[in-house]
Amino acid sequence: MDNFPVFVGIDVSKDKFNVCAISNPSSIIFESSFDMSQQGFSSFANKLSAFPKQSIIIAMESTGCYHLNLLAFLSSNDFACAVFNPLTVKNFASLRKTKTDKIDARIIATALFYLQHQIPSSAFVNSELRDIVRARENIIHRIAKVKDNIEKLLNVLFPELERVTNIYSDTILNLLSHFPSAKAIQKARNLDVFFSKDRGRSTKLNAQKLKELANNSIAQYWPMKEKILVQNIKELQFLQQQLEEYDKMMKEYCECSAINLDIEILTSIPGIGENSAMHFLAEVGDISRFSTYKKLIAYCGLDPSIAQSGKSKVEGHISKRGNAHLRRILWLMAVSVVIHNEYFRTYYERKRQQGIPYKKAIMSVVHKLLRTLYAMLRKKEKFNIDYAISHSKQKFNFAYDIVTFLAKNFLTVRGF
Repeated sequence: MDNFPVFVGIDVSKDKFNVCAISNPSSIIFESSFDMSQQGFSSFANKLSAFPKQSIIIAMESTGCYHLNLLAFLSSNDFACAVFNPLTVKNFASLRKTKTDKIDARIIATALFYLQHQIPSSAFVNSELRDIVRARENIIHRIAKVKDNIEKLLNVLFPELERVTNIYSDTILNLLSHFPSAKAIQKARNLDVFFSKDRGRSTKLNAQKLKELANNSIAQYWPMKEKILVQNIKELQFLQQQLEEYDKMMKEYCECSAINLDIEILTSIPGIGENSAMHFLAEVGDISRFSTYKKLIAYCGLDPSIAQSGKSKVEGHISKRGNAHLRRILWLMAVSVVIHNEYFRTYYERKRQQGIPYKKAIMSVVHKLLRTLYAMLRKKEKFNIDYAISHSKQKFNFAYDIVTFLAKNFLTVRGF
């Protein structure tokens, strides 16, 4: 990247943004404050017009949502922009406890001055796909929570039902929305109509068997819990419809963008599906932002935390200071490739044979997978099956490991 003589730091809040422009850390060109409004945006642009546009580079912290419209405005007007992780800017803060928006803008400008050569040419990344996948992820979490509530309620209202059928088939959910307990089913007539319209998973249960099951149930009469169950079923059906809509939105976005090739590259690894690939790309953005795979690992918060004192140096757990959404999708991808991909499954099994616990073994797979994904995306090459190991006759214990871990830690993996 070329050297820019004007470095502009912006501290953004909900109603205003503070600006500090410098030529170097000891030379302030101007400091101003603007309203977070169309007039404020225009006034800021007019202030910058005093300098050649190609001489200006602008940086701001990621604020979740408040910075997005300003960032989009500046980018659409051809200003070179970068967004910093707040942790990066924090390292440039002084030891003084004084903290104001004006000082924060100056610190961001100073950080920009020192980090200018580390900023990639494509620092502005479209956030729309990230918004979609994070909203989808939120829907998945809500679905998992609602399903948990349904299972708890059924354990009281009709505890025998879950043992004999899939309670989330269209048939059973439709039936429970009308007859939400064993007591209600005992009094119900013409249950055959529900089983004749099953459009979900097939079930071995029929109206006669269901009636017999309800008549022999230990469930008592809980009228309020029945009403709550009905509301939970309605919420689940609504969330499932939303999930389908977000899936369509993701595919439509990818078809209209330039990341289809990257999705093909990622999905060439057996065990990685389109949804996982889109989630990964939405969080990572342009892979060229990371000059080495180690920086990508640090961005994910998967680098080890280090405690050093004198000659003593101890590596602890992963730092978890990076992108939590990305860590979650990488974990799910690692679990999937161990199940479906012989190359990664062999690596996982070797770690287990070395006595490494399940969670640490999967984390080793996460690191190996991340290095592989980084290399593939940088080189624009698909997964090379020639590097995969030959088929092993050994039976792996991964299924047992994952079931045991999920049972102990209540990890939710629904939706991927």
